Amino acid sequence: MRRIARVPFGAQILAGLVLGLLLGYVAREAEVGWLADTLEEVGDLFVQLLFLAVPPLVFTAVVVSLANLSGLTNAARLAGRTLLWFMATSLIAVTIGIVLGLITDPGAGANIDLGAAKPPETQGGWTDFLTGIVPEDPITPFVEINVLQIVFLAVAAAAAALAVGKPAAGFIELNRAVLALVQKALWWVIRLAPIGTLGLIGNAVAQYGWDLLSPLATFAVDVYVGCALVMFGVYPLLLVLAGRGLNPLRFFKGAWPAIELAFVSRSSVGTMPVTQRVVTERLGVPADYASFAVPFGATTKMDGCAAVYPALAAIFVAQVFGLSLGVEDYLLIAFVSVVGSAATAGLTGATVMLTLVLSTLGLPLEGVGLLLAIDPILDMMRTATNVTGQALVPVLVARREGLLDETVYNGPARGLEAEPAFAPTGRFGAPRPRGARARAPLSALSRRGRATRPRRPASARRRRSCRRSGARRRRPRRAAPRPAARAGSGS
Repeated sequence: MRRIARVPFGAQILAGLVLGLLLGYVAREAEVGWLADTLEEVGDLFVQLLFLAVPPLVFTAVVVSLANLSGLTNAARLAGRTLLWFMATSLIAVTIGIVLGLITDPGAGANIDLGAAKPPETQGGWTDFLTGIVPEDPITPFVEINVLQIVFLAVAAAAAALAVGKPAAGFIELNRAVLALVQKALWWVIRLAPIGTLGLIGNAVAQYGWDLLSPLATFAVDVYVGCALVMFGVYPLLLVLAGRGLNPLRFFKGAWPAIELAFVSRSSVGTMPVTQRVVTERLGVPADYASFAVPFGATTKMDGCAAVYPALAAIFVAQVFGLSLGVEDYLLIAFVSVVGSAATAGLTGATVMLTLVLSTLGLPLEGVGLLLAIDPILDMMRTATNVTGQALVPVLVARREGLLDETVYNGPARGLEAEPAFAPTGRFGAPRPRGARARAPLSALSRRGRATRPRRPASARRRRSCRRSGARRRRPRRAAPRPAARAGSGS
């Protein structure tokens, strides 16, 4: 066990990835049923462990982070700029998807039997999206892991606690304690990531393979190329320009564990705990702000599932059914993709978002059934793009607001196998975290976002000044001893 522990955590995950590919290939080619079933069970168990931590992590992290942000004068500006960057990057991603679809015509040469197409069982709509934000009861969102509704409940609870004031301090402290417990348990789960990666990628190879892509090769290549352009073209450019010279290689090095897990797990929500750790511990974003931005991004920031993919899929379905799209249709695709991305709710697959786009455009919903066969293969790259964007925006906002710890960002990447060194702190008397400036609570930041240091007491400043000037403290003069009375001289 000591030798295994000495192997770098990234090397362990890479070994699990390679071994999973080999075992999945053997299970598929040799038709080893028990091996394929074992790989599926191992992968599903790991994802279930991650999902188990999602509801308490999202609720407590949002409550604590909002309580901490309430002491910051630019909290509203942070939230507003985070949302604006989410929408801006989604608009760029959907534009790339539309342009790529117009250039390649993914549905023109597809040899597909339209009689086998069936409409999806669940269809997305604007009414369902808007009414789905507010839960019917406070228990169902936690049971169904509806992140958007959990965020709504957390925001409402935090707002009520802040309105009550001091009597609600115990509620905030309880959430902070539960958050620390969840982070500790999550650290144990993350240690199993190499085994989970083995099961997830092995199951994907054994169950799907690549032979399903032949009738839809152009569309599948378009999705991967579009997501790659967003990840490795748009995002590095934003880091250099909007991030004021941030090194893109450092970003991908720090965020790679979350990107890799997103690719094999195909779930933004399941990857969210790892995303939050890499954003704070490896990219230098303050924990208080990351606890708000990452869960918010896991529900509303979907550049792969809600931007690139719906744009390409809408063009594909229109071409397959012999329909033409106009300029107003492409503008409507962009609008729906940017505004309605929260409807995907960060869960595995993008069927809900695709049906929302197709129903808005009036395209046949049977087109969704044509893409279900290869959806798991496409979903791996889409989810990796989602998580990369969810890590990018907090870095950009923190950089522009002067909150990013460049020492952590540019320093050596901290391994995720190490125990978390901090947790969000705030205004209700929590202990101060250890580490660099970015790990200080946001309530200790000035209006411009720069850390403020408490002023030393006057006595301490005088002692420091004396040490610098070489002066010595004057010792109090002792009174001269009184002469002893002589014997026999008493009166």
